[in-house]
Amino acid sequence: MKKTLILGASTNPSRYSNLAAHRLVEHGHPIVNVGIKQGEVAGVPIELPETIHQDLDTITLYLGPDNQVPYYDYILKSKPRRIIFNPGTENPELESMAENNGIETTEACTLVLLSTGQY
Repeated sequence: MKKTLILGASTNPSRYSNLAAHRLVEHGHPIVNVGIKQGEVAGVPIELPETIHQDLDTITLYLGPDNQVPYYDYILKSKPRRIIFNPGTENPELESMAENNGIETTEACTLVLLSTGQY
């Protein structure tokens, strides 16, 4: 069980972050939904990026590189074991910052990793 923070969580069922939340829960991984809009996804409320969660295995990103900048400190202070940069979220600047802080980075798709048993 890998506790995963979904950054860019959305209540919109057509969003990949929404699908990932449901799939993570189906696979038994506890999730933390973080976004800017109120709501709930996969039975877990969406929270604002205020609480630093330090018991995370993974942060999976669903924000484009430009939208990640305000979250750099939040992400690094959370100290996850790894960050997954889903397609369209690749960010060499954040990847370098994370690696310099001992955080593994992966450019991959959370949904594919789950479906292939590589999560």
